[in-house]
Amino acid sequence: MDQLDKREKKTEEEKACLHWLIQAAGAGNRSFLRALFGLGTAREIFALALSGRLADRLAQRYRKRAARLTESSKACDPEQEYGRMRERGIGLVAQGEAAFPKRLSKIPDSPLALYYAGRLPSDQKRAVALIGARDCTEYGRYMAARFGAALAGAGVEVVSGMARGIDGIGQESALREGGYSMAVLGCGVDVCYPKENGSLYETLLAKGGVCSEYPPGTEPRALQFPPRNRIISGLSDAVLVIEARVKSGTLITVDMALEQGREVYALPGRATDPLSSGCNRLIRQGAGLVNGPEELLEELLGTKGRGRTEGREEQTRLVFLDGVLGEVLGALDFQPLAAEEIRHRFEVKYGKTIEFPVLFKTLLELCADGHAGQIGGGYYMRILKP
Repeated sequence: MDQLDKREKKTEEEKACLHWLIQAAGAGNRSFLRALFGLGTAREIFALALSGRLADRLAQRYRKRAARLTESSKACDPEQEYGRMRERGIGLVAQGEAAFPKRLSKIPDSPLALYYAGRLPSDQKRAVALIGARDCTEYGRYMAARFGAALAGAGVEVVSGMARGIDGIGQESALREGGYSMAVLGCGVDVCYPKENGSLYETLLAKGGVCSEYPPGTEPRALQFPPRNRIISGLSDAVLVIEARVKSGTLITVDMALEQGREVYALPGRATDPLSSGCNRLIRQGAGLVNGPEELLEELLGTKGRGRTEGREEQTRLVFLDGVLGEVLGALDFQPLAAEEIRHRFEVKYGKTIEFPVLFKTLLELCADGHAGQIGGGYYMRILKP
């Protein structure tokens, strides 16, 4: 066996012990893990635990946890456990390895290691965290899809949390455009959460990647999601907020991004829209205002945002219809409007009147074709068709 093979074998043995340690100690117990690594490498910690001498080397407050590690070491074969994980297509990359994302290694409280499936993001490409509300508006859906496609088309990687709403929509759009996206999970990489994003999860495994600091098999728990947000922003050069309430999990990611020295951008919205209140406040506090992907790409790449999608029809382009169908569709908004307001917008925009029977008949046709939606009986809104 040559020296390179020996080094690779030693690295894999070290990672096998690291996998055992993260499982036994818990990825969330970061102060305990730091204390353990003050004693040596993961292999050395495993040897200490196996010998029963680990507790003697730690401060009194860690003695009970050390005793549990000792019990775990006696019942575990690290290399066998690690081998089974690798056979399932799950990798582990540790701090200090060349493959560990450079952006992430430089943030405060960087994870000791990342579990991943698929591909890790590239250090050579720019990356944007595209985040926002789970219960987003149709306008938010449209803009998330538009930004995701444009970023991918310009070769910018999209990082997010695979959550319902803005996160998942932006990632789906980026992957559909042929770009790369990484999902940072608050559970194990072998656990699809939320389950409704199963199709996106499978596409990420095939064309992008998923990662987590939590070991495989870890089920989602509320307390695990705020810490993972530092990884979303840590993997990115900038953070873009599409929609967010004033008090939301999205703004936790923003706070962490600012601590990490990342640029923060926000999409402005109506003053009366609660889902834009968080974005509007961010802009007031100094976040960059972007009205569309071209402005963000100009900030990020120093270009006008003309990536490899130039000259091609955007997948997120609005549908245009002929005749009265197209005119009524043009009078709709992504926010619900009463029929009286739609009629007024129609008359202002086109300089002619439309009778209510014709308006209602047209609105029902648009709803039946999936171009519009009826909300609460008397309100109608425009819908972005996939």
